[in-house]
Amino acid sequence: MKPKRAELLSNLNKDLEWEYAAAIQYVQHAALITGPEYESITKELIVHSQEEMQHAVMLSDQIAFLGGVPTVDVERRDISPESKTMLEQDLAGEDNAITRYKERIAEAEALKEYGLRRVLEDILVMEEEHKRDLLTVLRR
Repeated sequence: MKPKRAELLSNLNKDLEWEYAAAIQYVQHAALITGPEYESITKELIVHSQEEMQHAVMLSDQIAFLGGVPTVDVERRDISPESKTMLEQDLAGEDNAITRYKERIAEAEALKEYGLRRVLEDILVMEEEHKRDLLTVLRR
């Protein structure tokens, strides 16, 4: 069944909420993670946060281009006093993003929105890279 443009815009805005949340969560986690085994990832988390904000800008531009209004709402953020748990929360967020962007790419394809599809594919590649970064540290 072909998705409707309104449904696509709604889903893109939900993705945008998750991007805002990821950026905030990464900043907080980078500030709080402790332990020598996590030293290499803290700077990378700030890079992830900046990339999540880039995704938010990219999504906002696409939503506006498609006739929608980008949201200012933010999805939930996960916090923990444990460094490993924080990274596991970040990994869960990346898994969520990867799943959502694969769905959104299919929706864009179904609506013949090929420019949007390309933007979403670029975001997906970065989310998959974030996942690899987190897995590298968590598997040590």
